[in-house]
Amino acid sequence: MSGAALQGNILVKPFDTDKRVSFGEAVELYENGDILELGAMADERRRLLHPDNTVAFVIDRNINYTNICTCGCRFCAFYRDKNSPDSYVLSKDVLAEKIRETLDLGGTQILLQGGLHPDFKIDFYEDMLRFMKTFPVWLHAFSPPEITHIARQSGLTLKDTIERLRAAGLDSIPGGGAEILDDEARRRVSPNKINSAQWLAVMEEAHAQGMKTTATMMFRKKDTAEMIVGHFDKIRSLQDRTGGFTAFIPWPFQPGNSELDDEKVTPLEYLRVLALARIYLDNVPNIQVSWVTQGEKVAQTALYFGGNDFGSVMIEENVVAAAGARFRLKTEEIIGIIRAAGFSPAVRNMEYGIISRP
Repeated sequence: MSGAALQGNILVKPFDTDKRVSFGEAVELYENGDILELGAMADERRRLLHPDNTVAFVIDRNINYTNICTCGCRFCAFYRDKNSPDSYVLSKDVLAEKIRETLDLGGTQILLQGGLHPDFKIDFYEDMLRFMKTFPVWLHAFSPPEITHIARQSGLTLKDTIERLRAAGLDSIPGGGAEILDDEARRRVSPNKINSAQWLAVMEEAHAQGMKTTATMMFRKKDTAEMIVGHFDKIRSLQDRTGGFTAFIPWPFQPGNSELDDEKVTPLEYLRVLALARIYLDNVPNIQVSWVTQGEKVAQTALYFGGNDFGSVMIEENVVAAAGARFRLKTEEIIGIIRAAGFSPAVRNMEYGIISRP
């Protein structure tokens, strides 16, 4: 059992790290828990789940096949209108060049995402997937908003859409577009994006078809404890039913170059959210740290606040970079950073099978 912590004049009661934390307890921990106490609790849970001290990562490339999007999220600095001079849709020749370079660098996976294009129906996406599958890569592709958009554009059900995309080569679905699963907050920053129930419905259908997915959360400094824990609770509840999430990845909103005039989340605030995610999401096996938004030093610290996964090399990344995050690391650098933090590095696949131990 974790010991009690004194925060100001408030004594935070201890919680058993081997028991499920309730919604109310998590809110109390977020608002009043000592940051080092939270880190210790999260680290204990990590050690129970991953006693071999392995920290894994995947070698992949983020390919954004188009930046044309009708959603118009206020936090996004990447999207463009169809008629913008710098809008694009990648050709097959460009896709092939990017995939070949990824393979040459030891990559095994493509994270493929784009915008909600107003003209494309499912045949465009099937053709793109089939072409990319002529290369030996895992396609971790699209997001729940994209899949919902494809279904609507094509007059298909979610079930049929996912079945057809899988048949064309879709291997797994990333958790993009979750932002914060609080509909009032979503309406303020993404009024045209699917709501939380629709996001969850895509993931539940994918899981029902035997597909693994990840879950994410993009949080802002002004998000309340109830909003953050509410997001965790929706993920935990779905995971109880399906077991289809392999990992949870929280990262803070990057305020640069967007329409939102937010304060930047501090490293300590990030670590608090990460630790609470590990404590609350007892049924999600992996928690990924966000070195791309936090840098290597905070990411190393996050490995002692519940994180056990170092994400990916990200040979290419455009969306977060457009918002001002500029951290870049090579495979050898990630291996060295993990070792320097006292952990054993391993290269993994999307389903967290170990490919190699450098």
